[in-house]
Amino acid sequence: MLGYVVKRFGSMLVMLAGLSVMVFLLFSVLPADPARLTCGKTCTPDVVEANRQRLGLDKPLVEQYAVWAKGIVAGRTFNEGQGAAEFTCPAPCLGYSFSQQENVTDLITEAVPVTIWLAAGAFVLWMTFGLTTGVIAALNRGRWPDVVLQGISLVAYSLPSFFVGLMLLILLIVQMSLLPYPDYYPPSEDLKKFLVTMVLPWVTVAFTSAAFYTRLTRTQMVETMGEDYIRTARAKGLAERTVTVKHALRAGLTPIVTAAGLDLGILLGGAIITEQIFNLPGMGRLAVESVVDSDLPVITGITLVAATFIIVANFVVDMLYMVIDPRVRLA
Repeated sequence: MLGYVVKRFGSMLVMLAGLSVMVFLLFSVLPADPARLTCGKTCTPDVVEANRQRLGLDKPLVEQYAVWAKGIVAGRTFNEGQGAAEFTCPAPCLGYSFSQQENVTDLITEAVPVTIWLAAGAFVLWMTFGLTTGVIAALNRGRWPDVVLQGISLVAYSLPSFFVGLMLLILLIVQMSLLPYPDYYPPSEDLKKFLVTMVLPWVTVAFTSAAFYTRLTRTQMVETMGEDYIRTARAKGLAERTVTVKHALRAGLTPIVTAAGLDLGILLGGAIITEQIFNLPGMGRLAVESVVDSDLPVITGITLVAATFIIVANFVVDMLYMVIDPRVRLA
């Protein structure tokens, strides 16, 4: 078991190192001048050249990466030895946004909690409804509950998130005035307003995902319910609930956990559409604003963080495999 954990953890570190190289190269070999994209669209040639020197973009590519990677681990000092006022970016330093006059790490740190709350709430909703309705559909295979749930999930899965979000916004807020217009409040500041603000974004994100997990859970349950060990468990006189949950559902969880981990990792990278619709100051909205402003340091930082979430989520999924299927520990 320990060997499996060490092996997977080592693989994750290698992937993170490779990720840093890929992200750095991706934005270093752009057709446009990277220095031109460090402070938005209003930069003058003098400012662009100053930023080129401040960020070390006038140095060889290998040296640029070494300085950038070292900043992530140990921090970085800008304007060092250039006769201008020095300023420090503590680790993990993802760069400096001259457009917003802030460290990229600080900008992302402010946005990440919003996206985490959005992802966590939506994840609980879609897994709860998806697993429950999927099991119900499988246990009633071919009967009307199965047909109804499959029909609803098919329609729900075909609706794009921007349509669902806009419909909820127009109907429940604009037309019926059941909820106030979204204005984000941290839960530590006002828990009631936080819940009121987040309920519609949670439903928007979870709506399509719950439909997908309904169909996925049903498929896995139908396959496992026909296995020999399920018939053996019933022949031993085990309760139907035990057979369904402990044996059938657990055996079919592996692909569900895989999909859930990756979906959660992607969502943590920023639910761009939902955050824009409901005015949430999360990673998605920060990404859109950075692209519009051509703020390359922020775009690079967000890309690195979003990809890191996916790699870490994949590692967590591997660890969960050991709980679901003990045979994985021998791999």
